[in-house]
Amino acid sequence: MTGDETPEKEISVETEENQVEEKPKKKSRRFSGSKKKIEELNAELAESKDKHLRLFAEFENFKKRTMRERLDLMKTAGQDTINKILPVLDDFDRAKKSAEDETTEEQLSEGVLMVYNKLYAVMGTLGVKPMETNGEVFDAEMHEAITEIPAPSEEMKGKIIDTVEKGYYMHDKIIRFAKVVVGK
Repeated sequence: MTGDETPEKEISVETEENQVEEKPKKKSRRFSGSKKKIEELNAELAESKDKHLRLFAEFENFKKRTMRERLDLMKTAGQDTINKILPVLDDFDRAKKSAEDETTEEQLSEGVLMVYNKLYAVMGTLGVKPMETNGEVFDAEMHEAITEIPAPSEEMKGKIIDTVEKGYYMHDKIIRFAKVVVGK
């Protein structure tokens, strides 16, 4: 034996069996009452364990839901600001399209093109991307049809002919629906 160990002592305990033999009638009543008490306590313990497990599971679900909501909020925190910047991008797109048209004498300066490209790059780093719509099949969950026109060819029926206003995604969530013209 090491110094840390203590010798085990035998403890003499009078068992209920010894007492049952002496007074059988009184002990059986007390013993059956004890069984009922034990069963009640076991049922109460099981109920408490069940309540505890349910409460713990509910708390874990709450933590997960809160974390998901927080992540979603962080992803879309700037959505209002970005929605206010999108008309500026539309104006840039129209100016660029006008400058690229050969029938006009209007030109876009190099500095304006740099600002345009930089603005699109910054929006890309924020998770904003434009929808590709021209020639795609019309989908009411992604596109807003402004009008329908006769399709120039048979294969363009039900497809997008022209995009009036670009739609945008932010982290794969639609923040603005594309306004389109559909062929019928």
